[in-house]
Amino acid sequence: MIAVERLLFDYPGVRALDDVSVAIAKGTITALVGPNGAGKTTLLRCLAALDTPHAGRILIEGVDIFDEPRRAHRFIGYLPDFYGLYDTLTVRQCLTYAAGSQGVANAAIAEAVERAAERFRIADLLQRRAGELSRGQRQRLAIAQATVHAPRLLLLDEPAAGLDPEARADLSRTLLALAADGVTIVVSSHILTELEDYCTDLLILNRGRLVEQRRLRAVDGLALVAVELAAPWPDLAATLAAEGVEVVTAAPDKALCRLSADPAAQARLLARLVAAGAPVSRFGPDQENIQELYKARVRPPREPA
Repeated sequence: MIAVERLLFDYPGVRALDDVSVAIAKGTITALVGPNGAGKTTLLRCLAALDTPHAGRILIEGVDIFDEPRRAHRFIGYLPDFYGLYDTLTVRQCLTYAAGSQGVANAAIAEAVERAAERFRIADLLQRRAGELSRGQRQRLAIAQATVHAPRLLLLDEPAAGLDPEARADLSRTLLALAADGVTIVVSSHILTELEDYCTDLLILNRGRLVEQRRLRAVDGLALVAVELAAPWPDLAATLAAEGVEVVTAAPDKALCRLSADPAAQARLLARLVAAGAPVSRFGPDQENIQELYKARVRPPREPA
């Protein structure tokens, strides 16, 4: 879906993106995390074809977005961290304008507006002016504007800011539904625990460089499974590979592998490992979470006392 190739972006005296290359699969929800100043917003703006890097390129479904930015904008939805609304327009007018500006056919605009309003629970606010809305309602309207044209790629910068717990849960369910429909989503947020609720993949930026990319949960019927042993067993990686399992990382006493998310298939693999003599002490979903990965890849190790 998305291929980012050797992106370089400089501000005066600062390299915001330093040789960033990454591939993002269709229908995934990617958490983009990193400390302030890591380059997250710059990467999102480049993905949205709003900023042009000094070197590198981005292909979305084969389209070079810097060669054809107008074409790219038709299938990209973008919510910046600081967004603006037309406060004197009604919610319906805001959504209608957003749909028309993104190329939705006139005959389809009304339906697109109703669909977006229902999806983000603002259908009862269509006649209200944007300037009269609460902070959370304004945030939902802004996200609805970013998706009213049914984009294939959705870029969200701090989308949960200003949302109450119920609205955040709704956002999580909505993003999962969009991904199930084939929409590819990249979400930048500092709320790491919430990202774990719906993200399938993780990108960590630090000082403009990509320091981590990994799969977090099952996609396309596959899951990440951790295998831990009570004692080193040199045949672990070979046994897993012989079973047709994709081994992500392996050591004599543990392995991380990608295999079917079907519990029955996982149970069969566990039984074969035990039958082969592996002293299995743990077999289950990979337990590393975004916060732990973030700390490991971004925070420097403490100096000894």
